[in-house]
Amino acid sequence: MVHSYSQAHSEGSPPARPAATTLGELRASGHEYLTVKDEIRRNLLARMRAGENRFPGIIGFAQTVLPHLERALLAGHDSILLGERGQGKTRLIRTLPGLLDEWTPAVTGCEINDHPFAPACARCRRLAAEQGDGLPVSWRHRSERYGEKLATPDTSVGDLIGDVDPVKVAEGRTLGDPETIHFGLVPRTNRGVFCLNELPDLAERIQVSLLNVLEERDIAVRGYALRLPLDLVLVASANPEDYTNRGRIITPLKDRFGAEIRTHYPLTLDDELALIRQEAEIAWQGAGQGAAVPDHLIEVIARFARLVRASPAIDSRSGVSARFAIAGAESAAASAVRRAALAGEQQPVARICDLPATVSTLRGKVEFEVSEEGREAEVLEHLLRRATSETFRAHLGSADLSGLLATFEAGGTVESGDLVPAADLLARVGEVPGLARIMHRLGMDGNESPGHAAAAIEFALEGLYLMRRLSKDTVDGGTVYRT
Repeated sequence: MVHSYSQAHSEGSPPARPAATTLGELRASGHEYLTVKDEIRRNLLARMRAGENRFPGIIGFAQTVLPHLERALLAGHDSILLGERGQGKTRLIRTLPGLLDEWTPAVTGCEINDHPFAPACARCRRLAAEQGDGLPVSWRHRSERYGEKLATPDTSVGDLIGDVDPVKVAEGRTLGDPETIHFGLVPRTNRGVFCLNELPDLAERIQVSLLNVLEERDIAVRGYALRLPLDLVLVASANPEDYTNRGRIITPLKDRFGAEIRTHYPLTLDDELALIRQEAEIAWQGAGQGAAVPDHLIEVIARFARLVRASPAIDSRSGVSARFAIAGAESAAASAVRRAALAGEQQPVARICDLPATVSTLRGKVEFEVSEEGREAEVLEHLLRRATSETFRAHLGSADLSGLLATFEAGGTVESGDLVPAADLLARVGEVPGLARIMHRLGMDGNESPGHAAAAIEFALEGLYLMRRLSKDTVDGGTVYRT
């Protein structure tokens, strides 16, 4: 994911690694030293002026979240993203290294990636004094300049900042020697971007250790007389309920973040659809095949997720992750592949019958209100029916379905189910006048396979049932449509 910007941004191959291998060669090349925040500021402005995508893969934030983030980056602020689970906070943070320079020099072997023009640690200052222009230089790609830590209650100061390394002491160094320090994740991301997820879960005494990092830009380890100026962008994420809860995060730490940016779930149905299409893995490599998930089925899943978020039966404080809809699409595809394997289909296509079985697997992604205890499956099944009926009305509400209804004249029935192959369903329905128009309304032009035709017919049957123009019975795990 960190590589995504360079892949999207480069019109040809990425720039080659620079040739300088010593400090003298680096000076002769005309290299300009910039802090990380200046690097990001320069590259962000250049890409804004060129009209390029600054945050690839981020959907639905263009007019809301991204302008605030861009202002924070231009101002040189450390930021915290506030939002419920599954709103893409970490995904957004992971695009930031794409705003760094493609390559940057560092003193060879430095644990904290010191720039050769401004060495900060004791080792690099000593080597610079001893070797002068012969100081060895290595090059780091921007994908290597990103660090991330999930804050947990057992996270220690040593994990984040550093501690005395007993191995170095055993080698003969004295305890007062700064080179005995084993640096933590934050200084090891010096001259890069560091992400701290779920910040409020850090114990208060650990939060205190970040105060100097955010303001004075230095660190202290076990009372060492050590001033280590850090050059990094620190971005944290948090749930609003935890962040604003008294006692979950210390006030001085809040004050040191330059920007507080709120994220949100997709605001429009189109954004929800785009997110599912981008993220859902429905074509499996190495497994022989995946399954096609028609657009109308993706729309049902997207509407389902939005209805779940808006339902009073759901605990709104915990939110409903975007992963809810993504997992729904993947489960529907898996159901179609299972049917193909058991029934011998060659081209599996997901149908509306594949969705009810996903309810039980998605239930664990939703927190319900206490008053709904015991009714979780019932609530989700009801919302899935609503999503299906809304999608039906949007696409086939005004369509002429008399040709399909003619199948049920004289007491005819049609049996379907998640194990009924497409060919069998089409044989039971028979020829349907106007099927091409139905498929056109569902965006299936050019898809002539039996699987797509069966998906369109079954969706129309389910819609007619929900509109009370047909009845439906459940028999031995299958479904029977009748008048």
